[in-house]
Amino acid sequence: MLASVENVIRRRFDLRGQVQGVGFRPFVYRLACAHGLSGFVANDGHGAVIEVEGGSAALSVFEADLTQKLPPLARITSIARCCTAPLGSAGFHISRSRPDANQRPEVTPDAALCEDCRRELSDPADRRHRYAFINCTNCGPRYSIIRTVPYDRPATTMAEFTMCEPCAREYADPGHRRFHAQPNACPVCGPRMELCRPDRSTIEGDPIRETARMLAAGRIVAIKGIGGYHLACRADVDSVVAELRRRKIRDGKPLAVMVPDIEAAQRICVLTAADVAAMTSSAAPIVLAAKRAEHSLAASVAPACKDFGVMLPYAPVHHLLFAEGLGPLVMTSANLSGQPLTYEDQEAFDILGSAADAFLTHNREIFRPIDDSLVHTFRGDVVPIRRARGYAPRPLRLDQIGEGIPRLGRADTVLAVGGDLKSTVCLFSAGEAIVGEHLGDLSQVETYRSFVRAIKRLEELFGLRPRLVAHDLHPQYLSSQYARSLGIPVVGVQHHHAHIASVMAEWGELGPVIGLACDGTGYGTDGAIWGCEILRCERGVFDRVGQLEYFRLVGGDAATMETWRPAAALLRQALGPDWAGQTGAAFDGVAPAALDVFERQAASGVNAPLTSSLGRVFDAVSFLTGLCDRNRHEAEAAIALEAAAGELSADPYTYAVTERDGHLVMSVSPALLEINEAIRGGESVERIAVRFHETIARMLADSAALAGDLTRARTVALSGGCFCNRRLLARVVNLLEARGLRALYNRQVPCGDGGLSLGQAAVAAWYQTTGPAGNGTREI
Repeated sequence: MLASVENVIRRRFDLRGQVQGVGFRPFVYRLACAHGLSGFVANDGHGAVIEVEGGSAALSVFEADLTQKLPPLARITSIARCCTAPLGSAGFHISRSRPDANQRPEVTPDAALCEDCRRELSDPADRRHRYAFINCTNCGPRYSIIRTVPYDRPATTMAEFTMCEPCAREYADPGHRRFHAQPNACPVCGPRMELCRPDRSTIEGDPIRETARMLAAGRIVAIKGIGGYHLACRADVDSVVAELRRRKIRDGKPLAVMVPDIEAAQRICVLTAADVAAMTSSAAPIVLAAKRAEHSLAASVAPACKDFGVMLPYAPVHHLLFAEGLGPLVMTSANLSGQPLTYEDQEAFDILGSAADAFLTHNREIFRPIDDSLVHTFRGDVVPIRRARGYAPRPLRLDQIGEGIPRLGRADTVLAVGGDLKSTVCLFSAGEAIVGEHLGDLSQVETYRSFVRAIKRLEELFGLRPRLVAHDLHPQYLSSQYARSLGIPVVGVQHHHAHIASVMAEWGELGPVIGLACDGTGYGTDGAIWGCEILRCERGVFDRVGQLEYFRLVGGDAATMETWRPAAALLRQALGPDWAGQTGAAFDGVAPAALDVFERQAASGVNAPLTSSLGRVFDAVSFLTGLCDRNRHEAEAAIALEAAAGELSADPYTYAVTERDGHLVMSVSPALLEINEAIRGGESVERIAVRFHETIARMLADSAALAGDLTRARTVALSGGCFCNRRLLARVVNLLEARGLRALYNRQVPCGDGGLSLGQAAVAAWYQTTGPAGNGTREI
């Protein structure tokens, strides 16, 4: 019943955020009805609009419930409120969408199966019992199936499936949790699973049970899921995992593992509360968690790693497979080494025919391929290493977290194309940074094509056309060449500046901050290969105030793979030209001819560019300790060195930080000399690894503190791939805080190159409002 006329008020709410396709309108409908309010709710080009009319007390309770009792997938980023004249309307209703050609609503990421659907999936009395495409407004595919907005069924890959009468009734009922659930379907009217041989002939029988039987028998099956295909096999039999590696051409890189439930995960990993929360969230990422000493998995799943990458079932097909009694499964992206994610059916059979014994596939098209996200947790935060399914393309509302980034209109859209490794792209417009999903290594032709396609589809989905393109300064990066080919103004952003800018953007930090940017490689403004930098950053400007002492990257690109090369270069720098006779047997496995060529190149500087790469220092110590003589995948040597350190603590080796005309230079030469002697003296690999980590952490913290004193900055931002190393990250943060400094790190985008596009976009946004920033930012 409505309140008396004199007490009736009407209020309008304009909401932005994740409010479409997540059950938000029926939630508002039920809320308004429960409080006896009249009015309407509708989707619009921004998000949603609500008008409610009734007594002031009821309206106040409604407003509180609106933000405190949201549906699981809903997320409000802003609410604009205003009072309007009461209309005397009766009843509350859900109005038709109000499209706006100039605005686009937030697109919801794909979401893991909810508990309600999971119960129905396993209920023999339910009409969706064992149906592999069960979903509702609280879960299921979103981003992977959407072609355009508004998010209505005709604009998704579910358009070809006409709902049966029972499904249509659910879809039209505001009181049902499948009200306007666009992927809504059942076994009568929806997509279907099929199990096929590599020649595409059908394997008879129940597809799920037959797949489970094959997996249990040690076979390898390609499984089509939400965002693409996985290659699956038993994770507890070494010979099976080894065979998958052989077929996938993936030697040492860790493989993700899917387990039936959180209890199974706890049997193989030591999980923190934050790990459990991440694994059981709607994003359901792969979580890096410490291995238990006694676990049941094959050693070849994650060799020379301290962690397993473990995830829970997130699609109905996964739950159905585990319901057949399967144990832990390797569930790795179904692409051959270096290739992009396989998601199209014909491509899967063409490419994976020699890798899979069978294909569990279905007839729902994947429009936007998206890989599994990979995260670790730190201080209770979920920190992305690969930001993809479950997170992308959720925007980062930068105008809501401070004044660090100017609010630009849609006409001022910036496209940032990231780097060539761990590629992502970002669209920045009207205070929102839309960071797309992980794409991979652009040196592969198919990945580059995916990169170009992803940009066009992201622009189309959000209705944005960039006026400015930001890219890495490296002249040979394919992403940079693409940016320059677009025919619109282009801004080059120095690699490590972009890393630090990504942290500043996340935290809404104006600066000045001291940036510690530590990684394997990044093109410097002096033409050298930077990789351990101390930057003073403020808004879109940076000054390089310190660095790791340069050494020669002898052999060029070969030195990023052959770990003996940076080891030899650093020892040569520390010991002098007669270094080889002072290193014991460390280099006995290197061909004499290769060492001869190395020496000539080191002496002449030919094919031996200068570098300040911290990543190569990790490679060098990993080689000297016998842990890794070749990086078969990125950071393999560094990962092995982190694993070797275990949980021990120890004093550091000697290092040096010197000031030269206001510029700080860090040197690890003293540490390398001591490590060389420690190895020759028989010191354990574990102790050397522990002391090395402590050395680097203290050197970085000391340098950042000194740079802060010199530049009057009390905040330090940490970014770059080296900070994927949780031991290093934790120790540096602790040391900085012990000195009274504020330490910031990436929490929403990866600290590695997957976060570059956000940093580039932030710098370019400042460029648009302030003009050329100088110092590594330039318009071309």
